[in-house]
Amino acid sequence: MSSKKTVVEPRSDIGRGDKIALVSLGCPKNLVDLQVVASALRCAGFDVGVGEGEADAIVVNTCAFIEDARREAVAAIDEACSRKHGGGKCRAVIVAGCLPQRYKEAVFEACPEVDAVIGVDDLETAPEIVRRAIDEPGRSFDAVSRGRPKKLFTAGEPWFSLAPGPYAYLKIGEGCRHACAFCAIPGIRGRLRSRPVPVLVEEAAALVGRGIREINVIAQDVTSYGMDLGDGTTLAALLKRLDAIPGEFRIRMLYGHPARLTDGFLDAVASCPKVVPYFDVPVQHASRDILCAMDRRDTIAHVPRMAQRLRSRVPGAVVRTTCLVGFPGETRKDFDALMRYVEESSFDHLGAFVFSPEEGTKAFDMPGAVARRTAERRRERLMLLQARIVAETLDALAGSVVTVLLETPPARRGGAWIGRCERQAPDDIDGLTRVKGLPPTAKPGDFVRCKITGHAGYDINAVALAGGED
Repeated sequence: MSSKKTVVEPRSDIGRGDKIALVSLGCPKNLVDLQVVASALRCAGFDVGVGEGEADAIVVNTCAFIEDARREAVAAIDEACSRKHGGGKCRAVIVAGCLPQRYKEAVFEACPEVDAVIGVDDLETAPEIVRRAIDEPGRSFDAVSRGRPKKLFTAGEPWFSLAPGPYAYLKIGEGCRHACAFCAIPGIRGRLRSRPVPVLVEEAAALVGRGIREINVIAQDVTSYGMDLGDGTTLAALLKRLDAIPGEFRIRMLYGHPARLTDGFLDAVASCPKVVPYFDVPVQHASRDILCAMDRRDTIAHVPRMAQRLRSRVPGAVVRTTCLVGFPGETRKDFDALMRYVEESSFDHLGAFVFSPEEGTKAFDMPGAVARRTAERRRERLMLLQARIVAETLDALAGSVVTVLLETPPARRGGAWIGRCERQAPDDIDGLTRVKGLPPTAKPGDFVRCKITGHAGYDINAVALAGGED
């Protein structure tokens, strides 16, 4: 198949109204990449965002971070390819993102009906690739640049968002400056590249102007923003510029680094009224030995009492973290240290993953492998502990007043609206807030003052306060 692959260059005004379905897999950073692709397709004259059943072509944007993500991607690709048969309209399937960037040849081998691949550094080629994939069946097109990615992209329509609600993601940088032993991201995405402040402010203002009520600032590590520019640009300075944009909206940050929670950054969060004091900071582990093995020595001094420091420095701070269990060499003693740390920290939200050995990483063939069954049991124990912590936290919040961003109206009369309060990130990452007692005039995008009445698992139940619509 490699002899039939063609490297193409972008053209414009080529869409001719063909209908394109979009499938987004993985994290919100991938969704932003798909927005760039979708915007380019729209500007070229394609009809973007239709259902897969009525599409002339399907673009599947993929994740390849861990094995589970790759399996999900292959299943989605196979489903898309099945649309090319049985009398359907689909004439081409294009696979984009991390999977072809990392395993280009394997994509064609595992899914031979794929018509084209687009790498993370080649998003601008989407219109030409899609056009040729539709017009030249039987050929396979390759738009995956060699070497480490080095580009930054801005959508042609900066206000364009694929998020399914009154919120959007603002990717402030690409790549990563860290080299954690378990992580394949630097190899897939390249080193840190920060987008310029003026471009980000313009994009955020355009989103707010289109009715977006929550800007979610994202990157592989938002707290490293600007370190590659060498001109003193920092996340704190960016937050202040974003906070000054006129309009009623809030700002949230996703994915920080324990070693980059500087006093200046925390002061900026505390001083910017629109910035939600929500800190998503993966610690990965609490054992010094495991952090060293993970090549995260720079976090050792910052992980202990991190949550307590954030809460003492920033009023109302909500702290989320991520932990990795089953890393090579993790002993029962190491895991017990992690359990004690999580209990002492009382994180508001916590996600846990089992170690996945990834090709091209230092930990891939590291000695001291932990049995998968043992690692799974450790993850279950950790999540049971976190479930208890969350229940105690939400019990203590009963009767308190929060501001909820309304997103989904009730499915039936008298039902509850679905929204999120300040402590909940989008896409059901931290659960939802169900609100009753809203007037008929309520609509998605409203901010509503509510009283917490209880919870069901990770979800919050609330009632709107009289005259509570802000």
